[in-house]
Amino acid sequence: MNSESGNAPFFPYGLPREKPDIPLSRAMERLYTRYSAPTYWWNELYSQFRYTPLEGLEYNDGDGTLTRRDPSKVVKANGKYYVWYTRRGTGTPPRGAEGATDLIPSSDWDLSDIWFATSEDGFVWEEQGVAVPRPSKPQPGWRSVSTPDVLFWDGRYYLYYQSFMEMSGKRGDDCPVAVSWADSPDGPWTPTHSVVIPNGPQGAWDQYSIHDPYPLVHKGQIYLYYKSDMNGRPELIRAQGLAISDDPLGPFEKCPLNPVLNSGHETGLFPFRGGIAALAIRHGNEHNTIQFAPDGINFEVAASVSLMPMAPGPYVPDAFTDTDDGRGITWGLCHFTGVGTKDTRHSILARFDCDLSQDHDDPWMRETEHWWPPEFYFRSGLGEGARRQRVDAATEDLAPSDGQAEDG
Repeated sequence: MNSESGNAPFFPYGLPREKPDIPLSRAMERLYTRYSAPTYWWNELYSQFRYTPLEGLEYNDGDGTLTRRDPSKVVKANGKYYVWYTRRGTGTPPRGAEGATDLIPSSDWDLSDIWFATSEDGFVWEEQGVAVPRPSKPQPGWRSVSTPDVLFWDGRYYLYYQSFMEMSGKRGDDCPVAVSWADSPDGPWTPTHSVVIPNGPQGAWDQYSIHDPYPLVHKGQIYLYYKSDMNGRPELIRAQGLAISDDPLGPFEKCPLNPVLNSGHETGLFPFRGGIAALAIRHGNEHNTIQFAPDGINFEVAASVSLMPMAPGPYVPDAFTDTDDGRGITWGLCHFTGVGTKDTRHSILARFDCDLSQDHDDPWMRETEHWWPPEFYFRSGLGEGARRQRVDAATEDLAPSDGQAEDG
């Protein structure tokens, strides 16, 4: 790796798979020390995400009274796929905390129950009905149960979910996690009516909420990841924690290194090789990344990606096998929020596909080029409201005064 004169080293035309023994810039050094591979073409934890509408689910003609969101991991049982999700069916769309009542929701996930659907192929889904309804007051979740995820442990199924004891929006989204169990994915589900993972103590980063519970089996134990909000509004910061237990009903011990992820919202995770991989979406300095932790705790960025699925519920065949060679994922469900007009906004479920699997190699899923028509970008423009007025005012402030020549 020398120049023609035989003196100065140069970086080779063919990208080495291993770090070459020559001086490197920090940028080139990172390729070999930070990421799973020095190019996304070889990185098994890099993928694009492709989306498909689901068939079989209707939404009351989009009037905002019916929403489905927050899908769980997809599991396969009895020869078909199962998914659980937040379902709100109310007489009106959400009206905010000030306009909400016992019958009118404050938010898209207020006054919700947990329902489930099944599919033969992952594209066409048939809703089966309610799995976990809201319990009676004052049981945890009496106001709303939402954002479920599923665990299979020792022949029994467990659903973990957020349990609201007041309407969302009064103090934020304050809630702990509760759990129900069943001997079959079809139910019936038996609620424990108890908090399985409580909020943290006063002053702790998770003092107000334990959101988006997400269990996996790792190292013979239940690793339950969750999100919490800290710092308060308007500069809200979201991070991910971990609680570990030998029993699905607890007690769960929170990891002393929490938060274990500094970014992400509804984070999807899956066994990969001997560790755990995470889809960190939406929030934080490391949003839009895929991360990996050999121990399930100390995560590092493995790839930067785009158009990640919101609230991903991947199909993870080895989620509960305690594997030491996780094979990865290729598809799952997610949600899209803010569907409809301002007065009819609701959420819908959709399918995503990717190649984050050791068993597949699809170059199309690794192609970084995306082409979108101009209208796609203009949809997120300033509009004609206060933001446009602010920009116009700033432009006027920068304009040259009378008699002052503009730069040529």
